[in-house]
Amino acid sequence: MILLKTEIGQQVLKDRSVRLTPRQRSAFILFDGRRSVADVLAAGMGVVQEDVDQLLDLGLLGRPAASASDAGLPTASVPDTAASLPSVAVTDSRSAQQRYQDAYPVATRLTASLGLRGFRLNLAVEAATTYEELAALAPKIKSAVGPEKATPLELALGS
Repeated sequence: MILLKTEIGQQVLKDRSVRLTPRQRSAFILFDGRRSVADVLAAGMGVVQEDVDQLLDLGLLGRPAASASDAGLPTASVPDTAASLPSVAVTDSRSAQQRYQDAYPVATRLTASLGLRGFRLNLAVEAATTYEELAALAPKIKSAVGPEKATPLELALGS
């Protein structure tokens, strides 16, 4: 299967709004629309299928537009809208660390969209290192972006 970076993925590569492990970042860079998943996994960089799955789940990678709609996967031309934010199914089995990992990219994306108006809030989100710290900032983020745009964050936090 051939994968390439989505528009969201291109933006994340530039602004680093999603924390990627070094292996995930390396894999992400290698996906150029010419290399298959097998090629990237065999590149000798320690990349495993779970890394690729995480990049797909976040919407950072997609299949070329011609075959993506057939497979129901994100395409490389996914528009940068609230609907394209990673959706997170809220389950009771997610740990606080997993909820933090799910919510952090959403929170940074929301606060970054505020521009200078949300600069301090964006800094506070980037400084948050635990689920509890991020959850404490959620009401401020909701107030700044509005309830509709804050819904993905609430889902990711499980609140």
